[in-house]
Amino acid sequence: MASDVARRRWSGTEAVRWTRATVAGESTLEFRALVATTAVLWLLGLIMTFSASFVASTAESGNAFGIFARQLLWNLLGLPLMVVAARCDYRRWRHLAIPLLVVSLVAAAAVAIPGVGIVVNGARRWLGVGPLRFQPSELLKLAVPLYLAHVLARRWRVLRRGDLRALLLPAVPLLGLVGLLVMLEPDLETAVLIACIGGVTLVAAGLPVRIVGAGVALLGVLAAVGIATSDYRRGRFMAWLNPMSDPAHYGYQTVQGYLALGSGGWTGTGLGQGRGKWLYIPNAHTDYIFAIIGEELGLVGSLGVLLLFVLLAVFGLRTARRAPDPFGRLLAVSLTGWLLLQAVINIGSVVGLLPVTGVTLPLVSFGGSSLVVTALGLGILLAIARAGEPRAAGASAIQAGAGSAHASKVGAIKAGAIQVGAAKAKRVRRT
Repeated sequence: MASDVARRRWSGTEAVRWTRATVAGESTLEFRALVATTAVLWLLGLIMTFSASFVASTAESGNAFGIFARQLLWNLLGLPLMVVAARCDYRRWRHLAIPLLVVSLVAAAAVAIPGVGIVVNGARRWLGVGPLRFQPSELLKLAVPLYLAHVLARRWRVLRRGDLRALLLPAVPLLGLVGLLVMLEPDLETAVLIACIGGVTLVAAGLPVRIVGAGVALLGVLAAVGIATSDYRRGRFMAWLNPMSDPAHYGYQTVQGYLALGSGGWTGTGLGQGRGKWLYIPNAHTDYIFAIIGEELGLVGSLGVLLLFVLLAVFGLRTARRAPDPFGRLLAVSLTGWLLLQAVINIGSVVGLLPVTGVTLPLVSFGGSSLVVTALGLGILLAIARAGEPRAAGASAIQAGAGSAHASKVGAIKAGAIQVGAAKAKRVRRT
């Protein structure tokens, strides 16, 4: 009887777990929170992209809506991708993990070929035809954690026994290759970001703290070498330490960003009323859009953006905790870490906590490749959130299984007692 009760408990829990992972239309608290947060960030990105870009767009083409129209076009591509990904079973992505990684690596390698990669501002980072351009390093931000989550989930039982070779063998060579390809563009910031995303996946899979520390130290040494071997990066780094030492060159963007943030005060100058975008702040609609937010929406608006990313991180990690399998947990942690790390790097560079980078603010900054890939990653995260098992539902299923088992046991005892009583009565009548 005890084994029967245990079997019923197990089957009840598994039924809830797997049916919730595959039935379309399920909604959890994490899913609703992530949808709401994503929608607000997406809408904010559209508004602020236009506000930050209409001056530069007018100066560039004579059309104040030119940059915004391109961003709107990428939105119309990214939004359906996110919706489709959110409605599909996230486990189907395991079949695409290797093909997507191969395509991403081939595209990143093609960028380095002269005549194939498109050069903009001295960096060869894009592939494209005509006005359409795509940045392969953005796709690597999704392909790398997807592949690592797939491989590590397949080795989950071995990893639980503490096998470091099984943990590090697929990850370290891959991250080294990806870092080399991205550095050839050159793009040190994105290479570091992808390495950190891979590190988040490994930590979630059980990487020991001592190896995490060694990895961080190695990454710091490689970053220092990258800075020391480039005059441009070295100038940016020195300007980060003291922007006023070169306010007209390397420190110019930082100083103008500070002026914009300081001009915003508590509530900002008003939407569309900022002065920094009047060709004072370089790249105001891309990697420095947070400075425009701080100027036009003030400290209150800036803190609101920070709060949105905190909510994204909180409910992303809750999604990982309640994912029904190791692949879902690893992938949810990786996607959440990617979005949070990218936001921290972008905002940190604007406010002066980090050197100036070309990393965009997820869903908010202008950028087609970044927006589409981010939308796809969020769609997968939403699919994992829909498949999550609410604690209350799981507990009620176990209780229901135990209750039905107890009722069956009591019913069997009663039926047996009735049969025994009937047999005794029949013997009495015969005698």
